[in-house]
Amino acid sequence: MYDYRTIFPRMPQKVTIGDVTIRDGFQNEEKRVSTEAKQYYLSELVFAGCKHIEVTNLGNPFVMPQFDDAEEMLRYVRSDFFKDRCQRKGVNYEELCFTAVTIRESAVDQAVRLCDKGIGPDRLLMMISTEEEHHYVNSGTTIKEYWKEAERSIKKCNDAGMVMCGTVSTIWGSPVGGPTDMKDALEFTKHWLDIGAHDIEHSDHDGSGTTPEIFRYFSEVLDAFPDPDLHVAHFHETKRIGSASVLAALQAGISHFEGSLGGIGGQPANFFEDHPVPGTGKYYHVSPGIVPLEDLLVQIDEMGIEHGYDIDRVLWLGTQMERTLGRRLRSDAIRNGRTLREGNMNLARPGLQERKRKLGEV
Repeated sequence: MYDYRTIFPRMPQKVTIGDVTIRDGFQNEEKRVSTEAKQYYLSELVFAGCKHIEVTNLGNPFVMPQFDDAEEMLRYVRSDFFKDRCQRKGVNYEELCFTAVTIRESAVDQAVRLCDKGIGPDRLLMMISTEEEHHYVNSGTTIKEYWKEAERSIKKCNDAGMVMCGTVSTIWGSPVGGPTDMKDALEFTKHWLDIGAHDIEHSDHDGSGTTPEIFRYFSEVLDAFPDPDLHVAHFHETKRIGSASVLAALQAGISHFEGSLGGIGGQPANFFEDHPVPGTGKYYHVSPGIVPLEDLLVQIDEMGIEHGYDIDRVLWLGTQMERTLGRRLRSDAIRNGRTLREGNMNLARPGLQERKRKLGEV
């Protein structure tokens, strides 16, 4: 009666965990992260077991100058140099999926042009919020206007040999317009699939969700659209309940998640290097970072769920990321590591057995 999977029969035995460090993680940084650093972390994450990775944002670099090296990043992942490194590390390059964010149709057009050059991404991502004020902050369009743009974009995307991920945001509330209705998110999910989206990212971009609401929503999603490969859970942290959010989604049956090294990320920076930039306007939260990849992997691993990562390598990468960004990040796992099931007798106080003998307890 206490078997966990009897209580939560949809809970997966295996999960896919994508990484968004290079895109979502770095977009919130107000200092430039070098192209060399981006390529380093992308490579090391792949070598550590990541197969789904966001490479860049193809939007206007005037708005987000952190990604003015977008073409260079895509050229790198399509290079013989990188493919050869993957082969030497035992990574099957054909299993990797590289995503570029393309919020607007102009960015989708750029992705198509890059495909013509042989350096296009595998997967694009467009984003809509169920609350229109939040959506307008991020995209500058009305919701009806955006749906038309998305439908045209998906056709262009598919014709070029790419697939489209449709993101649904403000599921559990909006930092701009306030309360939302989860039924709208279910309707938006259906609409994305109806117009040809390959999969759906269900996003809590500002950490509005609570554990019971997250369990309820993903349970309803899987009732309506039962294929777990259609759904990706994307959680931001503002209340330090990211691990509870992940657990609730697992219990509902979700098997695809995303994280970033150190939990970095959030709304695009509106100040870069030494001057203001457009970003997406005023911050609605200060650095509402994503669930830390390191902590997410440790949580999943200690639950006995298969994930495919070299966790020790990822924990080490987390310490390197702190050096790259020059500050303490939000992962606790890189400090405390995994639970030592076998214990650590180096921490024992000498004399216990001798005392037990003196007391006649042995």
